[in-house]
Amino acid sequence: MEDELASICSVLGASWAGAKAMTATSGPGFSLMQEAIGYAAFTETPCVIIDVQRAGPCTGQATRVGSGDIMQAKWGSHGDYQVIALSPWSCREMFELTLRAFNLSERYRVPVMVMADEAVGHLRETVTLPAKVEVWNRKKRKHGAPFGTEEEDGVPPMPAFGEGERLSVTGSTHDAYGYRKTDDPEAHARLVQRINRKILKNRSAIVETEDYFLKDAEVAVVAYGFTARSGLYTVKQLRKDGMKVGMLRLKTLWPFPEDAIRNLGETVKRLVIPEMNLGQVAGEVRKYCRCDVISIGQVNGEIIPPGRIEETLRRVCP
Repeated sequence: MEDELASICSVLGASWAGAKAMTATSGPGFSLMQEAIGYAAFTETPCVIIDVQRAGPCTGQATRVGSGDIMQAKWGSHGDYQVIALSPWSCREMFELTLRAFNLSERYRVPVMVMADEAVGHLRETVTLPAKVEVWNRKKRKHGAPFGTEEEDGVPPMPAFGEGERLSVTGSTHDAYGYRKTDDPEAHARLVQRINRKILKNRSAIVETEDYFLKDAEVAVVAYGFTARSGLYTVKQLRKDGMKVGMLRLKTLWPFPEDAIRNLGETVKRLVIPEMNLGQVAGEVRKYCRCDVISIGQVNGEIIPPGRIEETLRRVCP
């Protein structure tokens, strides 16, 4: 398409025509998509957005690395809604998490974002593709209410245009059948609460993290994306020196893995969060743990090298 506004709107139209649809962008293009992402969340339109983050704000350094879009992924559009955001650290996970993004999007009827970064985007690695993959298809029900459900998972059936259903897809407040209810406070509250609840109640099935050397750790690194590679290398080197350090890798950024952070914060003395921004995830971590949280923020368009993480860990480890 001619620009990111047209791209994301075409994706939403394709989704309502029955396709599994995605687009990819970075930086300013992601900003341009935010209004339509809010529309997708409110109309429960499955779609996948790949955001290969770069050094910003604005045009910034268009070919350099950054991780400054983490909060934008969750809060970029206005109002109360939920999205799902995943964080790959390798070429293999670019494949695996994009596939998972489609399955989550179809299962929960929600925009799902793959929050890669430039370092992963330009990475070259060998990837062995599986012979078979799991594919989740959206559920359908003849004459079912496409915007309301009494089912436990909170996800309504989704027909496509051309299947004989009477469909009204509006970004205004609507009832279970898509009729506008812009002056009805109960209809608005019911809809907003359900589109949030269907994600938050299923958090345990959505959120993924990975643990490394945490059983005896006194200090832990919390990392995501390409930076987690530097983090894990550093942890392995310091373990050789007898230091009790570990790492928690966040594969899911939204919904935020608050249970994993809360549990980890009860067992270690300090958490160290390296990230290629000025502490976006570090700020979120502080909400859910009582231990010391040390942010290593970097915004120079370069990856965070293991040496910088090692320097901090040696300084703060007991």
